[in-house]
Amino acid sequence: MGLNDIDMMVRLLFAAILSGFIGYEREIHGRLAGFRTHILVGVGSALMMLTSMYIFDIYRGQASVDPGRIAAQVVSGIGFLGAGTIIRFKASVRGLTTAASLWTVAGLGLAVGAGMYIPATFTTILVLGALFFLNRVERVMIRRDWYKTLEIDTKADASQLQEIRALLSEYDVEIKDFDVKKSPSPDGLIIKISVKLLTNEYDNEIISKIRELGGVRKAGWSVLTDS
Repeated sequence: MGLNDIDMMVRLLFAAILSGFIGYEREIHGRLAGFRTHILVGVGSALMMLTSMYIFDIYRGQASVDPGRIAAQVVSGIGFLGAGTIIRFKASVRGLTTAASLWTVAGLGLAVGAGMYIPATFTTILVLGALFFLNRVERVMIRRDWYKTLEIDTKADASQLQEIRALLSEYDVEIKDFDVKKSPSPDGLIIKISVKLLTNEYDNEIISKIRELGGVRKAGWSVLTDS
């Protein structure tokens, strides 16, 4: 192989750059494993691949050394880190995409460590495309009605939000975000709650229950086009 220190440092830097692109996408979406975590995984995997190749080069012809043995352990070992990003929240599971991106970044590091620059770069482009664009396509075309905004006009104060949250939890509705502002009418508030629903079966029932709460003037759904 004959890699010198400069070659190895270039590969480690390249792994950091590609992994950083994917980590940045996770970072701007507020995920637990973001920019730094992805860079560490990518660079660490690249270093392990380089180490494996270096050991093979040193002992070539002297002993039976498998250059893929360390790489195989990286692929299986990254599972514990990915599992740490997966959490269960009520009726939903979060972190699967981040776990998959960490697993892919480990593969990127191994590929760059082996000198496969073009496949690694192409993989990065594919992954970023999937994370940035397919997510929007999925929500708009496939599961658009799962992500909605609940808009409530009420006379009550912001403390009523607790009642609304309790009601939504009964239907396994996941609250993504909420905003409270003054209504154009006096002594009123507009509460907007961005939610994810597992089914549309109880849409009307949820609205009816909310309208029964004291002080609620009106309530309704609006579909989120981007979230």
